[in-house]
Amino acid sequence: MLHYKDPVGGDATSSNQVLCSIDEADGGAYEFSLIAPDTSEFDTDCVVVGIADDGRFSTMTANVDDATSGRLSDLIGHGLLPAKLGATLLVPMDGPGDVRASLLVGTGPDCTVEPGQFRKIVEAVHEELVKYGIGDATLYLTGIDVRSKSDHWKVQQQVIGFGVAAYRFRGVHSESGRSTLRRVSIAASGALEPALREGRAIAGGVCTARRLGDASPNVCTPGFLAGVARSLADRFERVSAEVLDEEEMSGHGMNALLSVGQGSAQPSKFVVLEYRPEDGAGDAPVVLVGKGVTFDTGGTALKTRTAMARMKYDMCGAAAVIATIRAVAELQLPMPVVGLCACAENMPGSRATRPSDTVTSMSGQSIEILNPDAEGRLLLCDALTYAERYRPAAVVDIATLTGASLVALGRHYSAMFANDDALARDLLDAGDESLDKLWRLPLSEEDISQLDSDYADMANMGDGTAGCIVAALFLSRFAGSLRWAHLDVSGTAKTHGEKPAATGRPVAMLMQYLLQRSRATTGGPP
Repeated sequence: MLHYKDPVGGDATSSNQVLCSIDEADGGAYEFSLIAPDTSEFDTDCVVVGIADDGRFSTMTANVDDATSGRLSDLIGHGLLPAKLGATLLVPMDGPGDVRASLLVGTGPDCTVEPGQFRKIVEAVHEELVKYGIGDATLYLTGIDVRSKSDHWKVQQQVIGFGVAAYRFRGVHSESGRSTLRRVSIAASGALEPALREGRAIAGGVCTARRLGDASPNVCTPGFLAGVARSLADRFERVSAEVLDEEEMSGHGMNALLSVGQGSAQPSKFVVLEYRPEDGAGDAPVVLVGKGVTFDTGGTALKTRTAMARMKYDMCGAAAVIATIRAVAELQLPMPVVGLCACAENMPGSRATRPSDTVTSMSGQSIEILNPDAEGRLLLCDALTYAERYRPAAVVDIATLTGASLVALGRHYSAMFANDDALARDLLDAGDESLDKLWRLPLSEEDISQLDSDYADMANMGDGTAGCIVAALFLSRFAGSLRWAHLDVSGTAKTHGEKPAATGRPVAMLMQYLLQRSRATTGGPP
């Protein structure tokens, strides 16, 4: 288990530490291995194969048919086919070894699918294996042709799909809800062990972010997040953690950040996580900055009961940063990465910030706080100034910043703003490759006048129009000369509806971006 040893915030009980700690097995609930696709002997409960609507299957799957004396062809000849793409059909098999059944999964009109369809196929397969109590499965899904994707990508996505699907938030439930599935073999040709490792690390990161996001706000406080960061440093040799308390933040002039937590009994924390590889430790790092509002009442601009109900998810940016550092350390990427998490609780106490208060940020720029519920940007602006000390190669901040991004883009795309076109392209490519997609919105100079103030250098909000753009423009004033991108994940960090849950986004995208950067300098799989 990963949980903090010392109660940094002084509020979590021993039982809560255990219930909401991070499993080292997150994303690794299954034992993954690679097998040669031309094997003629199986030691598995279930073989999983893709079948097109007309009964055709891939060359790789043909080996399964040969090894079972044409059993698959016989089943297909009798009309036993999945109804559509992603549909499944479990049939008993009198095959070699210990094969009990074959799970047929539909690939649509032919054996070529889009990347998003492949992920749906993987998720459908996992669901059926768990439903039927399969303990050991062999997947022949790498044989499915995925448009423009390599076998490395397909293996990685199978591991990620299974690892993320295995996530269960324990919370205060007495039962863990784990499935009987334990071993998963993936049929594939070539040296694809790196794809297995990457898949497991990314799945582990996504599950870590989900577990932190789903934790109750009386457990996941700023001090709790600081403790989790320290636990990562204890676990990984190349990771160091530093936690600035309120006195130290005040010494740095981080008054914008401190203004957010003034009304809370929970002390604010500024978490610094540094991953330094053995070689290249002196290189310019990528800095990830996360918004960590562990609960947001709106402060003195109190939210309605409905709007406040799910505000424990307002720390999902910080959760994504912590989770990404974990995955980076697990893979031992050959490049330095720094994570900065600005953590506070926004409460309406007697010391809480009032509308029209003014503060001076770490950068020296003054801010009129017109709306205490526009608090995320106050955390991030000081964190961006702090990031300058690293002379970073790039800075990416991640925040559930505005409801306007959800209105603009819905639940499938995270909003992205950037002051550097090359960085924007790299992030967009990473989003497409990881199926964790971004949509770039403009930093429109026409809207920046909304931040004008008669009493400070700027206000913390505008007139209510172009809300996510104006928030990004506010942050851009603190990014300065940094190569910077801002991700507004309000619509994607959690599901929506009666039973919301953390999604772990955009951990997969961030990891893909970092993998692409490391491959560009060291070489590696596509």
